[in-house]
Amino acid sequence: MRTLVISDLHLGSAFGADVLRSPAVRARLLDELAAVDRLVLLGDVVELRHGPPRDAMAIAEPFFREVGEAMAGGTVVLVPGNHDHALIEPWLAARGELGAPASLAVEQLLEPGEASAAYARIARWLAAPEVTVAYPGLHLREDVYATHGHYLDVHLTVPTLERLGMSVMTRVNGRPAATLAGVDDYEATAAPVYAWRDSVARVAPTSPVLNGAATANAWRTLAGGGNGVERIRRQAARAAFPLAVAALNRAGLGPLSPALGGDDLRVAGLNAMAEVARRLSLAGRHVVFGHTHRPGPLPDDALIEWLGGGDVSLVNAGSWCYSAVFLTTRPGESPYWPGSAVLIEDEAAPVVRRLLQDVGHEQLDRGAP
Repeated sequence: MRTLVISDLHLGSAFGADVLRSPAVRARLLDELAAVDRLVLLGDVVELRHGPPRDAMAIAEPFFREVGEAMAGGTVVLVPGNHDHALIEPWLAARGELGAPASLAVEQLLEPGEASAAYARIARWLAAPEVTVAYPGLHLREDVYATHGHYLDVHLTVPTLERLGMSVMTRVNGRPAATLAGVDDYEATAAPVYAWRDSVARVAPTSPVLNGAATANAWRTLAGGGNGVERIRRQAARAAFPLAVAALNRAGLGPLSPALGGDDLRVAGLNAMAEVARRLSLAGRHVVFGHTHRPGPLPDDALIEWLGGGDVSLVNAGSWCYSAVFLTTRPGESPYWPGSAVLIEDEAAPVVRRLLQDVGHEQLDRGAP
């Protein structure tokens, strides 16, 4: 069986970052689907944090219909992430209404209608022979497990808004990050953070502080170049940022690091995901994830970084999001260039494929930050 895994489509992004909204870009993916038996949409498929879900779902409908036609003889698996966690929340809430539920395993396989009305609608659009919802992930082979990767925020050293929210929840719940030992622990820490953000977006478009533009702008300020007033502002921010991170650490919200270079972000994400894999007892497997938007391992990467301390072999599916702040001028040069996927066959190790590596800025840029 040939399985293709793609992650972080963010269809319905308020910034126009979702490159698969474009029929021409979708055609690249649809061509690839002709040679696979199973497609796994590994979370953050629909962007439900930028505004009312109906808006994002309407934008995503053509994508799902065309994918369903391309996968007419195959299987589609839908895995929720953090930006579309609201799609699985009805099932999570209902499972404990009539009694204490069994502990969540690393793999729950559900019928779309069992998961939520929204997933049932997506399944109708897909109209594929078999559509399954899996949460928080699933085994694609005995030695290959796939999950969105959003639990890694609990262990991340990058001071994102999500990470800080997780730190607060570990204290509120009395479940320190060092003691988390299963899916239930991660859900108790993460789900409340997702819930309040989802409830804000349900009413009206959200502000840049919540929808990610602020993070991109901060990275641009701290990591960029520039001259004159801009350079002075950047130097001031660089001096202040470590002090702010130190204050957060003193407040017990760490451990956090002020290092935000490309290598720092990659290593921080890999270390955090390796920690999740250990706590979910996934040793000895290839663990495919997304979430960080950085595919790999790529040819120039140090493979040792992707081995998770020797316990797991990490593979990241990247994203289908265009964010100019993380890209260079030459198409495909940046590791954050959109359009990556992971191909999994019967026996070989998972392989990262970059399907848009030759597609230029002019075809992808729809005004994303």
